[in-house]
This record gives sequence, structure tokens and C-alpha cells, in this order.
Amino acid sequence: MKKTILLFSAIILLVIVIRLNPKGKNITNQIKGAVTNSIGSPNHIKKEGDSIRTRILVPKGYTRVSYPKNSFQEYLRNYKLKVYGSPIINYDGSEYVAQHWHDAILEVPVPTNGLQQCADALMRIRAEYLWQQNRKDEIGFKFTSGHYCSWKNYANGFRPKIKGNKVSFHKTAPVNHTKTNFYKYLNLIYMYAGTASLHAELPKVKIKNLQVGDMLVQPGYPGHIEMIVDEIVNESGQKMFVLAQGNTPAQNVCVLKNFENEAISPWYEFSENETVYTPSYYFENPVFVRFK
Repeated sequence: MKKTILLFSAIILLVIVIRLNPKGKNITNQIKGAVTNSIGSPNHIKKEGDSIRTRILVPKGYTRVSYPKNSFQEYLRNYKLKVYGSPIINYDGSEYVAQHWHDAILEVPVPTNGLQQCADALMRIRAEYLWQQNRKDEIGFKFTSGHYCSWKNYANGFRPKIKGNKVSFHKTAPVNHTKTNFYKYLNLIYMYAGTASLHAELPKVKIKNLQVGDMLVQPGYPGHIEMIVDEIVNESGQKMFVLAQGNTPAQNVCVLKNFENEAISPWYEFSENETVYTPSYYFENPVFVRFK
């Protein structure tokens, strides 16, 4: 009976992977990951850990790369996690169909409006960090049209008037600097920004210069994006990274397993011009970007 259930689960996953991986690449390893990870124990996971730093263990010979206190990198590394084994929940309260892809779920609330998809979730994390650091005037993102929309102007009552690719801003609302209004601003960003705008707006980063907070992006509609949330290095200077993602439909932000190299999972190694395979997506020509 258990074998039948496992086979049925693998068939369902095959359908999902074909949809997300339309060129049919690497399906075998993703199916294998579904089976082996459903019955195996993670080697670099401490189930009791309640943050990325305490949940994910460092492989032998590596140490975590140091970052300044209160930096975005330390903010991500110490991000709070849900209890180990928590399922990925979609915006409508349902469980996501693929529950074997993750080792942790970040405590990022998911609005019920369905807007907070893959890029949106990462923009929220960045914006909340700046808010927490009292750097509110730095909060702002470009729409896909290229027009910059800042929290400062939104809080002062300016709203966009959008007609096709033409955008103009007009003062049509009272001044409101509250946290409630901040999340209304983010909902606006979710509607008009995404992977394409982040790819166009943000500086590109070479693999040799990667750091925590950088994002692996495939621009498009919807495209996809994943964020580096931890980083380690050995004495030879070789680095490994942990990836987290939001997704479409809007759902919990989760830390991804590495089915390509289960011996180091959830850590990833990157090489220039080498395709990056993650459980839900593959990046044939990897491009990394960094928040300014």
C-alpha cells in the first residue's frame, strides 16, 4: 500500500514538474528527490532550530560568512521559522500540492488576496527590513513600466494614475504613515512590479561576488525569483548558499532542498554559465541581482 501511495505521489509530481520545467530537463532527479526525501532524514537540518541560522547546519570544513550587525544579510540569516514539518499553505488556506521541496518555512504572513507571489514576497522582506531599521525613505520599487514608486510619496498621499504604460502620480489621499497603510502600499507594488521589473531595475552580480540577499531571477510573466538567505565558505574560498522562495500561487516563503546534490542539501554551489536546478524551477542562464 505504501509503495502504491509513493508511486502515485511521484506521478503527481511529474505532472507538476513538466508544467514548471517545460523543456523537460532534469525531471528524473526531481522525481528522485521526491522519493528519497520523503523517506530519508536531512543531514544538515536541526529540526529544533527556529531561525535559518539555527535550523540549517554547516557542513564540515565550512564556516558562515560574517556580516555586520543589523545588516540585511544578518536579518535574513536570523529570520524566524515555523515549526519543522509545517506545510506550505497557499493564500486561500489550502495546502500546496508539493510539500517535499522545503526544509523550512519563514514566518512571512501570506495575504488572502493572492497578490504576494514569488517576487512580491521577497520585496516584502526587503521593505520590512528597511522599515525595521528606520530607513523608511529607502523603501521603493519600480513598476514594470519603469516608473519608481516610493513608500515616502505613497505615505504623503500620492497615488499612481495608470493608463497602459503611462504612469503619473497625483496627491489624492491624506498623509498616512501607519503600518496598515504600508501594507496597502505593498499591495500596490505587488500589482505592478515583479520578476521583470526587478531584473531590469537591480544591478547584476557575478557569481564570485554573491552574498546573502542576492536573488536568482528569470524575468518573465510570471518568471521566477529565489533569494540567497545564508552563505558559508571553506579554507579554499569555495562558497555554498541556501535559497528561499515565494511562489505562484501566493504561498509561504520556504527554504528549498537541493535534489541535485543531496549530500549538501539544502546548500547549493553555483558556477558561471551553469544551469541552476531547484525543486520548483530551473534557471538555464542564471542571472543574479542585488537590492540597492
